[in-house]
Amino acid sequence: MKDTGAMESADIVVIGAGISGIGAARHLMADFPDKKVILLESRDSIGGTWDLFRYPGVRSDSDLHTYAYEFKPWRHRSAIAEAPLIREYLGETVGEFGLDEVLRLRHRVTSADWSTDEARWTLQVTVTDEAGTEHTKTIKARFVFSATGYYRYESGYTPHFEGRDDFRGDILHPQQWPEDYDHSGKRVVIIGSGATAVTMLPAMLMGDGAAAHVTMLQRTPSYIASQPRVDGIALRLTKLLGAKLGYAATRRKNIWIDFLLVSTLRKFPDFGRKALRKWTLKELPADVDVDTHFNPPYAPWDERLCVTPDGEFFKALRDGDAEVVTDRIDRFTEDGILLQSGKTLKADLIVTATGLVMQLLGGIQPTVDGRPVKLSDAVLYRGALISGMPNWAMMLGYTKASWTLRLGNVCRLVGDVLRRMDTNGYDIAVPVAPDGLATTDLLDLTAGYMQRAKPELPRQGTELPWRMHTTFVKDNRLFKGRLVDRNIRFSVRTPAADLTSAAADS
Repeated sequence: MKDTGAMESADIVVIGAGISGIGAARHLMADFPDKKVILLESRDSIGGTWDLFRYPGVRSDSDLHTYAYEFKPWRHRSAIAEAPLIREYLGETVGEFGLDEVLRLRHRVTSADWSTDEARWTLQVTVTDEAGTEHTKTIKARFVFSATGYYRYESGYTPHFEGRDDFRGDILHPQQWPEDYDHSGKRVVIIGSGATAVTMLPAMLMGDGAAAHVTMLQRTPSYIASQPRVDGIALRLTKLLGAKLGYAATRRKNIWIDFLLVSTLRKFPDFGRKALRKWTLKELPADVDVDTHFNPPYAPWDERLCVTPDGEFFKALRDGDAEVVTDRIDRFTEDGILLQSGKTLKADLIVTATGLVMQLLGGIQPTVDGRPVKLSDAVLYRGALISGMPNWAMMLGYTKASWTLRLGNVCRLVGDVLRRMDTNGYDIAVPVAPDGLATTDLLDLTAGYMQRAKPELPRQGTELPWRMHTTFVKDNRLFKGRLVDRNIRFSVRTPAADLTSAAADS
């Protein structure tokens, strides 16, 4: 790797050109047209999750009227949309708002070091040119906005399976799915019961390249609910009010419907369990036992509720080329999987839809004046600013609503901080948690990947301004009125050389 000594400076650097980073760059450029904003993306294309994942059927699990940006209406008929449509929408956003002028592809941030003397972050960046040659570059940033997502891109989570090397077929994790992989005519076993498995099962049975048979092998069932792919009310609102107002009205409608549904299921778990069981029973073929395969041991929304557009998951079960098996794996064999019950599942392809590996800040290990920042010791100010880290914000979305619904409020908080700095001539803004602050877990789902990462995650407080909620309606209330208070310490840069000079003069 060649160190070219290249140097660039910016007022704001946004790391990550997925849906959060693209939206953040647009918000900040609109709020601060005189500031230099740079949008860095480590991969050779935008899109983040929607460009990385290429497994069959990959789609949003949230409706796009709330998952898309408030400033750019979602115009496609499908409210639950596949990855290519989302990538197309993001590409339109980049072009429409001039983000291509600030976008730097193949720029991977490898380190971030804060200097109080300079009041700047020094980002070391590995740049890969079109020929694949790498060189290093330094970027100085007054403020950093991390929009790197919440999981590690390089590889997902796969537990140890006894006999894995004995299996003679293919083993694939959805996160490393080859785009041109041909599963036609194969017997497929998908290990997992989350959103990815629920998406893949029907998708692998569609079209000319359909699999011969697909089994979803789960250790623990999930709640699965059918939702219309096309929002008929949204189409009528758009026709009546026009694209912009119709989108806004649909967005508000969906926010409240989702909130009321989640709140009801959480507040009345027994009712929620019975209602979901009743809805599922109506969708299942008669020979499938709802209480064995669709009766989780946890309450609704202790883990994320899986969505199947137009009931396509259940339709695949009714058509007879798919099944759900609830059991534990004993070992892989040459031609499939031996279960602890003694049953064998024959397979040509095993898909390990076994989860993600959580990773905040894109794996960057920041330092502040030479001291490494330990995220697990930090507390988040309004779920966005990290205690002890100057001039840095991170995007953390919702677990019980569309992830990006939180983006506008996070950018508003960052904007308020930057305006306070500009108005008063401050160089530094750092959140400082009060002594004795009562804290709690940052995330409230029991999903395995979140539980595995809990010891490494920052905390949140039990009261404002160190509190966040995981639904938009409740969390949005925390962003009303004044967002910046005495818990954020503002100061002017005082370089060591200036202090020495001042001491000598005195």
